[in-house]
Amino acid sequence: MKLLTVLATSAALALSATYAVAGSHGGANIFVVGGKPDDPFWSRVKKGAEDAGVVAESQGGSVTWLGPQNYDNLGPDAAELIRQAIDQGADAIVGPDWVPEAMDPAFEAVVAAGIPLVIYNAGGIEAADRLGALNYVGAVDYKSGYAGGEYLGNAGHKNGACVNTLPGAANIEAFCNGFNDGLAAAGGNGSVLQLPATAFGDATAVAQAVRAHVLQNPQIDAMFAIGDQDTNATISGIQQAGKAGKVHVCGMNFNDSILANIQQGTQACAIDQQGYQQGFFAVSILNNHVMYGTTIPTREILTGPGVIDASNVELVIAGVKAGAR
Repeated sequence: MKLLTVLATSAALALSATYAVAGSHGGANIFVVGGKPDDPFWSRVKKGAEDAGVVAESQGGSVTWLGPQNYDNLGPDAAELIRQAIDQGADAIVGPDWVPEAMDPAFEAVVAAGIPLVIYNAGGIEAADRLGALNYVGAVDYKSGYAGGEYLGNAGHKNGACVNTLPGAANIEAFCNGFNDGLAAAGGNGSVLQLPATAFGDATAVAQAVRAHVLQNPQIDAMFAIGDQDTNATISGIQQAGKAGKVHVCGMNFNDSILANIQQGTQACAIDQQGYQQGFFAVSILNNHVMYGTTIPTREILTGPGVIDASNVELVIAGVKAGAR
């Protein structure tokens, strides 16, 4: 009971402080920490945040996107962006908890400053609870990887490898752990092909590593990639190894080329975590909280995982053309 009282008091103090700041300029200035804007997945998250920001802007507020230049030093760089948002007078902050040991102190500083926080994309409800955030918006990373492993395992594939190009990032580790467990649940065995962070998004580096790995490990018949660019590079590496049709691929997220892969049969499936929704919901929740004091009682708001394969790819493509996916 005492803990509930403390939490309620802390929440009231934070809310009153927020109203005071927002009231000084008429609207909520919301800062969103995310990936590189030229990253295909994060460009969709950014669009969702900016579309929700139209409402904030109409009320005199704003949405500011902060992303790293690269992913080489992900945790410390993201932590610095969170601190920049505090220093620049954010009324509310959205951020993924990619590398907790590096980023949690910065998130704790957000909450200590009385700034409402939503964790999205990475970290799950566990991070939201640990850090005192209002909500978690996104997929559960482990379950996303699990869905990919289970899908390939149920299709009869027995030996898989998860291509990890962001070692140390908690969400990526969760993807790979989930993939391996999902494959194991279907009677297979999983492993991890771990590459340096400089390989993320480097199609040549990933393709070469995949080519070498499948040639050195001929038992591999399934691979899982952590994003759009790495998925295409993984498929390229498999083709270069002469293993097309023998090693099947599933990957996180999708873009036009990924959907074309599925249509053409060069990719088995994609795991959709609906990045647009992550950005849109997170900003909307915070804008309404700052302006009107609203809260969402369902604190874990899941946007995935969903499986895209040959059975539903045409419907997804129609959704993309309509601007809904």
